[in-house]
Formats: sequence, C-alpha cells, structure tokens
Amino acid sequence: MTLRLIAVHAHPDDESSKGAATYAHYLDRGVEVLIVSCTGGERGDVLNELVQRDPKSRRDLAGLRRDEMARAQGIIGFEHRWLGYQDSGLPDEGDPIPAGSFADIPVEVSAEALVRVVREFRPHVMITYNEQGGYPHPDHIRCHEISKRAWELSGDAESYPEAGAPWAIRKLYYEEIFNADRVRAVYETLLEREPGSELATQFAEMTEWMAKRPYNGTAKVDVGAFFEQRDAALRAHASQVPPDSPFFFWPNELQREAWPYEDYRLAASRVATSEFEADLFQGVEEETA
Repeated sequence: MTLRLIAVHAHPDDESSKGAATYAHYLDRGVEVLIVSCTGGERGDVLNELVQRDPKSRRDLAGLRRDEMARAQGIIGFEHRWLGYQDSGLPDEGDPIPAGSFADIPVEVSAEALVRVVREFRPHVMITYNEQGGYPHPDHIRCHEISKRAWELSGDAESYPEAGAPWAIRKLYYEEIFNADRVRAVYETLLEREPGSELATQFAEMTEWMAKRPYNGTAKVDVGAFFEQRDAALRAHASQVPPDSPFFFWPNELQREAWPYEDYRLAASRVATSEFEADLFQGVEEETA
C-alpha cells in the first residue's frame, strides 16, 4: 500500500522553511507527499533587495510567488495545491483583518475546501501548525483551525457531504522544527568546534532567546541527508529569503552532527503508537500490513 502525507501551510515558502527535508525524506521512501498552500502570499513583504529590483515584484507579487513555488516544488518533488485564499497580511495591533482574506473567511467555509482535498488525496498523516500557528500570524492560526477541523470531520459522512467520499486521516502532527533543544545542541557542538567564533556568539544570543520556548516535540525524524535539498527549496522563494538569512548561517555539517532531525508533536492519532517516535507513519504501517 502506498503511504500518503499531507502538509497544510499558510503561505508559499512556509513548506520550505518548515519541513522540506521531511518531505524529501519521505518521498525518497516512496511516500506520496502533497503540500497545500492556503494563500498566495500576495500581502507578503519582499525581503530580498535583489528581488525588489524586479518589476514583477511590484506589479504581480502573487504571480512571482507562484513562480517561486513551482521552483521549490521541482526541487523537492512533492505534489502541490493552492487552496485559493488571499493572504491576510500581518495587520498592526488593533487594525482589522482585510475583508475577504483568508483569516476573515469563516472557518467552516475554508475547512470545506481542505476537506475536499483530503478526501481526494486520502492521506494517512497530516502535518500543520500548532494552536498558536507556530507564531501568531492570522493566516497561520487560521491554517491550524481549518486543518484541525478537516482532521475531525473528513471521515464523517454527514459533514460536508458534497465534498467527496469520507476519509479519516490516521495521525495529526504539529511542526516543532525550530525549538530550544535543537538550538542548544547546535550551540554546544559549535562551542566544542569553534569556541569564541562570531557564529558561536550569534548562537549564544539565539540560545538565550529560545530558552523561553519549551521543547514540545514527540517525534524526531532523521532527515540530515536532505538538508541541502531543503536549503535549495527555500532559496527558490527568493522574495522571502535575503542573502544573509539566518536560515543559512548554521552549516549543514554542524547540524548533521548536532541535530539531524526535524521535530513534530503528535496532536492526535487513530492508531496505536508510542510516546516518542522516529517515524511519522509509526502505527500506520502496522495497521495496514
């Protein structure tokens, strides 16, 4: 039986900064992987000075980000769907969400669109963001909300009856990739190899900041062999990745030595599994054997 994984993200580029090595790992194992982008990223800022010079970044940012997504997809090899909603942007505190944008649409409406995708693709595992959206962007929070609703209702024949034949996903995970334990492990390895270096100083600051975020992971997937592929996919989203992006200042060899994992928290499961896992499909393969 072919195993299938769906990952639901808010914007194009999120799939490359939050799980691309995992998707490459499972594709290499023969798993079918589908990425869903809830919005087109139309209200995102262009963070790369070189891309800002491209007239398309001002004239057609949505089209530019679609081009970037196509390049990232080609690098990793996953299937991809646009859910079709407008980016909500990141309004200042007290400002309203733009009318008609993703975070403005009722959860039950957007969830039906995702349920349709789930029932068509029939995934065994879903990955999305935690209750805070990973960080409090309105689109990330709404992404969590519709993913959780799709998890709960995609297998219920009475919910969204016109959205296809019911399909119950077996396991739901929240990504926990950028976490305090990972940063600390890389920092400690760096101190052994390059004490007093500028990179060690940067990591000391990051370690102190990240200490306020407890580690909540329950699954460590060893994906170190795919870090270069992950980085290439992220660079494909050039509008969102300045050349000096902090994503790239930890060398991959250092990461492979200290923390060759991408981390996830098991949020819900319909199959028997263990408290800590090294494989997101643990329990699924046994159930279907």
